[in-house]
Amino acid sequence: MMQFFKMLIWPAQIIVGVLLSCSLALAATDLNMPTNGVNFDYAWLKGRANYLSQQPYVSHAGELPGAIKNLSWDQYMQIAFNPNQALWKNDPTLFQGQFFHLGLFFTTPITIYELEQGQVRPINYAPSMFTYGSSGIKARELPKDLGFAGFRLAYHTDWTRDVLAFLGASYFRAVGGAMQYGLSARGLAVDCALPRAEEFPIFTHFWLEKPQSGSDMTTVYALLDSPSITGAYRFDIRPGKILTMKVDAALYPRKPIERLGIAPLTSMFLCAENDRRMSYDWRPEIHDSDGLAIHTGSGEWLWRPLNNPPWLRFNAYMDESPKGFGLLQRDQHFDHYQDDGVFYHKRPSLWVEPLGAWGPGSVQLVEIATMDETFDNIVAFWNPTEPVIPGQELLFSYNLYWGTELPVQHHRGYVQDTFTGLGGVVGQPRTHYSQRFAVDFVGGDLPMIGKDTAITPILETSAGQLETISVRPQHDIHGFRCMFDVVPPDDSQNPINLRLYLQAHGRPLTETWTYQWTPPAPEDRKLYSP
Repeated sequence: MMQFFKMLIWPAQIIVGVLLSCSLALAATDLNMPTNGVNFDYAWLKGRANYLSQQPYVSHAGELPGAIKNLSWDQYMQIAFNPNQALWKNDPTLFQGQFFHLGLFFTTPITIYELEQGQVRPINYAPSMFTYGSSGIKARELPKDLGFAGFRLAYHTDWTRDVLAFLGASYFRAVGGAMQYGLSARGLAVDCALPRAEEFPIFTHFWLEKPQSGSDMTTVYALLDSPSITGAYRFDIRPGKILTMKVDAALYPRKPIERLGIAPLTSMFLCAENDRRMSYDWRPEIHDSDGLAIHTGSGEWLWRPLNNPPWLRFNAYMDESPKGFGLLQRDQHFDHYQDDGVFYHKRPSLWVEPLGAWGPGSVQLVEIATMDETFDNIVAFWNPTEPVIPGQELLFSYNLYWGTELPVQHHRGYVQDTFTGLGGVVGQPRTHYSQRFAVDFVGGDLPMIGKDTAITPILETSAGQLETISVRPQHDIHGFRCMFDVVPPDDSQNPINLRLYLQAHGRPLTETWTYQWTPPAPEDRKLYSP
């Protein structure tokens, strides 16, 4: 029950996406899906998605029985899946499936099938699948074709806690060895962070392939639909200390799309040592992810600490065929969070590894102002340069890695912490406003650096002046700290972009730290001079 409760508390941005996607549903009965005894494969699913993209979009939003259409939060929380009804519970597989009930924010019926050796079997709602507590629902009065809100999978290592869940629009989440949920992924993002409402495609149908006996991998197929695009998806899932997913996506636009987001990731950042704008809480740090990492097509490693800006902020990092990108939770020290309720120090990172050449485009980062940790305010995705127009078939394959440790590592030093605060020299009156940055680098060859080796910071700013630049060893972390002040050029709040890495003998020693700082308003630039 506790895991069920935890899975229902999706961040508010996901809930918004679900509510919007309710107007983007497609009735299962309109699809002529393969039923009992009919062969199914990914080629058929791609063909079906392509066909649907050539048909008018149809919405069946909110077509639910009155008994569950207007459930309150407390009523909905009384509904729980009956574990005795789990899919594959009595079969010799390493996986079991459970289903989410419709109601509250989840008002679009999702159709789910079981797939075994290419044969399709519909999974029909039955009252015995759920317990209803004091919800007031009379289960036997609900229709047999009610459908579901989504599903989750448990692994044989712990049948009481799931390792993967699909719930709401095209959102899904997974866990690594720490068994702690955190950020989410999506099937697709459409027109994110444009000056109009974002479109949230929805997975309308799922096919859960029955794993072979003893196999540690299972496969899920999904059909995606929205007013602008359809898609066919295949997920090959292998749980473990690092849960891996191989994702194949075939996309078929219905109409031109201005900003298509491939492999979108969604997370939360409220405050940390680099951004204390919303640090009103007693806990020092509150975030699901603390940075965006990018391994560019040319081989450079970038680290961009996340922020909670005062207004929506959009950045695009141009590249060609990137080797990978992800939202990471690098800081895994409990004492940095002091949260023994939701365990932010255990939140997984999520790394995207493109398979094949994705061509020109950009990794795009959206940071949205938030006042509360229940709102997902961070989005990252790949946006292809090529225009998206109807009649195309867009094919993308990539691996997703979920866990507190990732299989992708580089051999250079990396950023451990970014600290910010008021600049100037302690004990001396400040004559002008500046912002202090302290960036700690660890790992790579840094522990081997001798005292006679000159370390040079390669530091750039897009505006303003740099002052008091220094680099010195930090023996407690076996690394180096670079400190510097940034003096904004004027009274404006235009963002200032910064880049930094350390080198010795003309060779880079570290990844590249990149940051975007928004100076405070003039009236907030207090000098605190003694």
